[in-house]
Amino acid sequence: MKRTKIAAIDVGTTKVCTVMADIDRNGMLRTVGVGVVPSAGLQKGLVVNVNEAKESIRKSVRAAEQVAGYKLESAYVGITGRHITSVNNRGVVAITRNDMLVRPQDLQRVLQVTRNVKVSSDQKLLHVIPRNYIVDGQQGVKNPVGMHGFRLDLEAHIISAAIASVKNLTKCIRGVGVDIEDLVLEPLASAEAVLTEEEREKGVVLADIGGGTTDIAVFKDNTIYHTAVLPVAGYQITRDISIGLGLSFELAEEMKKKYGNVNLVYKDKGESDRTLTTNGHSISYNDLSEIIRVRVEELISLIVLELPQNDYAKFALSGMVLTGGSANLPGIVELGSELTRLPVRVGIPVSLYGVSDSLLDPAYATSVGLLLWKRRNQGAKNWQTKGGIRRFFSQFFSIFGRKSIE
Repeated sequence: MKRTKIAAIDVGTTKVCTVMADIDRNGMLRTVGVGVVPSAGLQKGLVVNVNEAKESIRKSVRAAEQVAGYKLESAYVGITGRHITSVNNRGVVAITRNDMLVRPQDLQRVLQVTRNVKVSSDQKLLHVIPRNYIVDGQQGVKNPVGMHGFRLDLEAHIISAAIASVKNLTKCIRGVGVDIEDLVLEPLASAEAVLTEEEREKGVVLADIGGGTTDIAVFKDNTIYHTAVLPVAGYQITRDISIGLGLSFELAEEMKKKYGNVNLVYKDKGESDRTLTTNGHSISYNDLSEIIRVRVEELISLIVLELPQNDYAKFALSGMVLTGGSANLPGIVELGSELTRLPVRVGIPVSLYGVSDSLLDPAYATSVGLLLWKRRNQGAKNWQTKGGIRRFFSQFFSIFGRKSIE
């Protein structure tokens, strides 16, 4: 049976993960290669040293290729960073034909009108995701083709990215000999791996807490409603531990992963504090937990402030799903539920067939989701999917005087 090759590269602040897979004619994914290495040259999701970042990506790709047994030619790539902006916009076109029948070309027309939003000169559109259509005032239409009407409206979620930041990332990827199939905003990818259809339909907040950024995506009625990127994540927790306890950053990270917990020891309940020792350094469990708890409380508060509605409890009936490496902190679910008054769970990526055992961890939600993004959107004909990234590259390469890749 012929299988289509597919790959994903998640270039994070703390790690680079490359996953190679194939898809059979029934859409079944099978992972054939995984390469995870520590990242360098990145800060809060942005490339700050091209050579270091390129070398990290090269090592990750080569590791995956060694397991898969063939060369990686192209991949879906995740993108994040504070430079990402988003907005919901609405466009409208008239149906002037005598039969008043909505045709596929009308969908293209209304999409073009909807994407005409003002963005700063240093940014270009990355995704234009149709949320729902409205035909003569009838709300919630998912596919208006074949319907009759005078007026066709489209509500879409529009995401833009800084040209320079995208150019730096793509330079690193292409510098190791890998073409880019598409750039995908990381929380959109993570959502594919950890959210259920019921959660997306009823309303849910996804928070992907990585090393350098916390990526937020809000879904309602099975479509994206809001996205945001916070420049605060696991790195800040480790830095606070390092400063507060007088440890090196590397040792603070080790302590966090080995002993980290947001729950304190309560002496009035008969519990006793204990001393934690690693590499000859001793610290108090309570001191470590208190630093982590304060930072996580602040982070969850920032996530709530980014939500589009004050009455978010009624909007997100399915609650909040935490994923990303920092979602592994013990006690984070209970603390999140306590602070938000929402149901909270940790999102673990769906299990894939093949050599994917190491990917069953919240830290790899984006990596797995990038593969699933392809499957969900392979038939779409809007900006964020087929051909979208090539149009994106054509625009910003022309600005910098480089030849289009088309």
